[in-house]
Amino acid sequence: MFPVKPVEPGAHIHSSDPFATPEQDKSAVRRLRGRLAAPVTLWTTPGPAGLTVSSMLVADGEPGRVLGLVDEESDFWDAVSVAGRFAVTPLGPGDQQLADRFAGLMPAPGGLFAGDDWTETDYGRVPAGAGTWAGCRLDGQRPYGWGLLVEATIETIQLDDAGLVPLLHFRGRYRGLDR
Repeated sequence: MFPVKPVEPGAHIHSSDPFATPEQDKSAVRRLRGRLAAPVTLWTTPGPAGLTVSSMLVADGEPGRVLGLVDEESDFWDAVSVAGRFAVTPLGPGDQQLADRFAGLMPAPGGLFAGDDWTETDYGRVPAGAGTWAGCRLDGQRPYGWGLLVEATIETIQLDDAGLVPLLHFRGRYRGLDR
């Protein structure tokens, strides 16, 4: 039997990230952005490559459009700039680990797509069982802030009639909707 080490007085596990930039040291722009709830989506492209994206917008019209801010040094950008197409999948509350893995916040032994079931599409892999996703054609990009503004045309949409409860990112944490 192994001896149990007593817990030191005052020792505790952090409920927040001890390495995060303190709120008062963040830029005002970053603090403003943190106060806006953002959808958590997974962007995937043939290659395969993928990235968690929360800075995005869907514009209605004929055709519909997608705008998003991505890291120009990401594997996703390298792959989508060659493929010219990608899939956008909104994530739900059960997808937090998937979101963290594609954001580079969680280890991905065997690669980003290992350990999950995926459906192959012409636009990239989509999580199996994802009832809602859009296939997009890359139209252009330009530097925007510290990211790359990606513009795309929506070519196909699959919608789940059951409705999706979205995974949101707010104030540095994942949240759901309170009904």
